Amino acid sequence: QVQLVESGGGLVQTGGSLRLSCAASGIIFRLSAMTWYRQAPGKQRELVAAISAGSSTNYVDSVKGRFTISRDNAKNTVYLQMNSLEPEDTAVYYCNAKTPRSNTYWGQGTQVTVSS
Repeated sequence: QVQLVESGGGLVQTGGSLRLSCAASGIIFRLSAMTWYRQAPGKQRELVAAISAGSSTNYVDSVKGRFTISRDNAKNTVYLQMNSLEPEDTAVYYCNAKTPRSNTYWGQGTQVTVSS
């Protein structure tokens, strides 16, 4: 059974920081591409940051220089370090895994709220 469990969300003031974690089980984590998405109320889900099995990364323009995605294959965990948070970053953040066979899995989401 595949599980992706996100944690680390919460309420923070503008300019603050949070670190999201996504612990994976039931997949070959080290061979999987991992992605963070977010969905704000009334908006479509958008890709925030992605990291390949080889640790190549990419980011949506709005978070470049503020967010950092990383992975720890020994812990089967992907992280999203979020600095200089803005109210526009308020959303539910979801972890996504894509396996070598192109199976895709989602976590349950974690709420991030940035107050102005």
